[in-house]
Amino acid sequence: MKDYLVKALAYDGNIRAYAVRTTETVREAQRRHQTWRTASAALGRTMTAGVMMGAMLKGDDKLTIKIDGGGPLGPILVDSNAKGEVRGYVTHPEVDFESNENGKLDVRRAVGTDGLLSVVKDVGLRDFFSGQVPIVSGELGEDFTYYFATSEQVPSSVGVGVLVNPDDSILAAGGFIFQLMPGIEDEIISKMEERLKTIEPVSKLIERGLTPEDILEELFGKENVKILETMPVGFQCSCSKERFADAIVGLGTKEINDMIVEDGQAEAHCHFCNEKYLFTKEELEELKKEAK
Repeated sequence: MKDYLVKALAYDGNIRAYAVRTTETVREAQRRHQTWRTASAALGRTMTAGVMMGAMLKGDDKLTIKIDGGGPLGPILVDSNAKGEVRGYVTHPEVDFESNENGKLDVRRAVGTDGLLSVVKDVGLRDFFSGQVPIVSGELGEDFTYYFATSEQVPSSVGVGVLVNPDDSILAAGGFIFQLMPGIEDEIISKMEERLKTIEPVSKLIERGLTPEDILEELFGKENVKILETMPVGFQCSCSKERFADAIVGLGTKEINDMIVEDGQAEAHCHFCNEKYLFTKEELEELKKEAK
């Protein structure tokens, strides 16, 4: 099954909901960055939340999430957009711990709880929208829930999960976000509070083969869900050799000449996708001409 996202309404428009399967997306991130199990879970949860948050945008809008909780993982960075494209990396991919007291990957210990979750949105205006909140859990689902409630003043619930095999490969990944609309009845809120106490972890639902539509039906009941739209999602990086070439030109002739004299070549590395681009001496000479 390919990864995709579903946008929906529940309870006659009183709840806005998103659900997504990101197994292949997180699998690609793990392959590119060779993340160990706990690092994979933290990066995968962040990417899953990021792709759903991107789906809330429009057109060419995009956003960047940074999570820096002071833990051994270091900062996690994720970019996403309104087209279902997401990319991300963790500063220290070789992080793993024994399972926590609940028998689960100890994401909290890896992420840390002394720092901030930051979101910067580029919606095509001169100024970016930015919001940040303290990390309250380190498990990330609760942290994104707190972000929506505090920074965007939208009561929300965020569930994100990643199951990782003993050999570090990704077994299942996905998530949901639902948000309460103004004027929602207390009875519906109480129903959802009770449902969140009993529903299986979202990664388990994905592992059982449930689709994003099925996850929403598990949350709200089939009769209460109205599907609005589905869209494919996947790992996609915007880097290219041409972009790096433009950046090298921007350094100016002196810097480019230093590269030619000292190394005879240059290598550019994209942190987001781990691709490397080699520029030969001849290519650098051409870029130096452009810089003039």
